[in-house]
Amino acid sequence: MTVELHTRQIQPLRNTYAHVAKYVGDGKPASRYQEATLDTQPTDNFHYRPTWDPEHELFDKSRTKVKLADWNMLRDPRQYYYGTWTMARARQQDAIESSYDFVQSRDLAAKMSDTVRKKACEVLMPLRHVAWGGNMNNSAIAAYGYGTPFTAPAMFHAMDHLGVAQLITRLGLALDEPAILDAGKNDWLNAACWQPLRRYVEDTLVLQDPFELFIAQNLALDGQLYPMIYGNFVDDYIALQGGTAVSMLTAFMPEWHTESARWIDAVVKVAAAESDDNRQLILAWLTTWAERAHAALGPVAELALGGTGVVAMQEARDALDLRCKKAGLIA
Repeated sequence: MTVELHTRQIQPLRNTYAHVAKYVGDGKPASRYQEATLDTQPTDNFHYRPTWDPEHELFDKSRTKVKLADWNMLRDPRQYYYGTWTMARARQQDAIESSYDFVQSRDLAAKMSDTVRKKACEVLMPLRHVAWGGNMNNSAIAAYGYGTPFTAPAMFHAMDHLGVAQLITRLGLALDEPAILDAGKNDWLNAACWQPLRRYVEDTLVLQDPFELFIAQNLALDGQLYPMIYGNFVDDYIALQGGTAVSMLTAFMPEWHTESARWIDAVVKVAAAESDDNRQLILAWLTTWAERAHAALGPVAELALGGTGVVAMQEARDALDLRCKKAGLIA
C-alpha cells in the first residue's frame, strides 16, 4: 500500500471582512490592526439615550465641535490594537526591571547626594497626580469620543498615564521612605508653585468636548511637560549632578512621550486637514490651552531648574510649535 501526498492550494473567497475591505480593498489580507479597528464603532440600534445626557446618543459625533466625514481616518501610525500595545509595553517593562536590577545591584540610589535626591523627589513626586489626571482625561476621551481609531488608542494612553504614575511612585520608594509620597501629595495640594498646574489639571477634568480635551491634555500640557521635566531636568540636570539612577529609572517616560507623539500629531494633522473650520477650531483650542500650560508649568520649571527654567520652558514651547507646524495647524 502506498500513500501519495499532494499539495493543494485553497484560495480564500475573501481576504478580510467586508467592512474592512471598504477601506483597504480585498486584494490582500488586512492587518490585525485594521481588522480590530476600522469601522467597528457602533452606529445603530442603541437601546435608549443616556438618562444622564438625553441630548446625545450613547455614541454621538455631536459631542465634539470637530466635524469629520469619516472618523475612521484618525488612524494610529503605530498600528496599536490591544495585542500589539500589550506586547510593546511588556518589552518596555522588561527594560525597566533590568534598570532597577542594575541600580539596586550597584546601590546607585544610595550613592546620590542628599541634595540631588531631595531635589529629584521634590520635583517628581507631585507629578504622580498630573499623570493620574492624564489617566482620567484619556479615559474620558475614550468614553465620549467617536470612532474606534480615535477612542481605542486614547484608552491605551490612559493606561500608559497610570503606568507613569506607578513608575514615579516606585521611583520615590527606591530613593526614599514611603513618607516621600505623602510629602509629594502635600506639595501638590498646598505648595504655591504647584497650584497653577493643579488648577490646569482640575479644569481639564470637567471639559465636555472630547477633542478639546485631547488637545488640552495630550498636546498642550504633555507636549511641554515631558520635554522640560524628563529632558531638561532629569537628563540634563539631575543626571549630571550624580543622579544617573533617576535618569535610568525614568527612561520609559521620554521614550513613551516620543512614541505617543506620533499618534497625537497624526490625529491633529488629519482632523485639521479635513476643513478650515476644523483647523481654526483646533488652533484656537491649542492657543488657549498651550498658553495656560506654559504659564502653569513656569513655577515648576523654576523649582526644578532655577533661573534656567525659563529657557527650558521656551525650548519646550518651541518644540511644541514645531510639532503643530508639521501637523498643519500653524502656518
